[in-house]
Amino acid sequence: MSIRFLAAVLLVLPAALPAQTAADSAGIRQTALDYIDGWYTGDGARMERAVHPELAKRIVRTNDQGRSALGQQSAMTLVMGTRAGGGKDTPVAQRKEDVTILDIYQNAASAKVYASGWVDYLHLAKWNGRWVIVNVLWELHPQKAP
Repeated sequence: MSIRFLAAVLLVLPAALPAQTAADSAGIRQTALDYIDGWYTGDGARMERAVHPELAKRIVRTNDQGRSALGQQSAMTLVMGTRAGGGKDTPVAQRKEDVTILDIYQNAASAKVYASGWVDYLHLAKWNGRWVIVNVLWELHPQKAP
């Protein structure tokens, strides 16, 4: 293979890959906001729109003996919990919904939601033309000493 041919391929290849678009960034951000605002407002339809039906939401909890356990919720558990009131008891002044898009690569993305009492790390996929959350790994904010 000649060096000229290789150089030509390398020049053309990046242009052939789909680029991250402003529409993708907006879609990811809106999905993350539907997720967190749906929770805060108890809007089950909004939550359901944001998550893939096979979503897995997980947290690692460690007990006083240092043993870890994996807590898990399905999409249905999350949607039903949202419909039952979700985070409606969170005072509006304490609701945080800071969304940071960490990475987008073709039809996959990672984002972070800094919420009132926790942080959610989201994995999103472009599914049938729209962004949905397929995985969430979350962590509670440290408790302040009384």
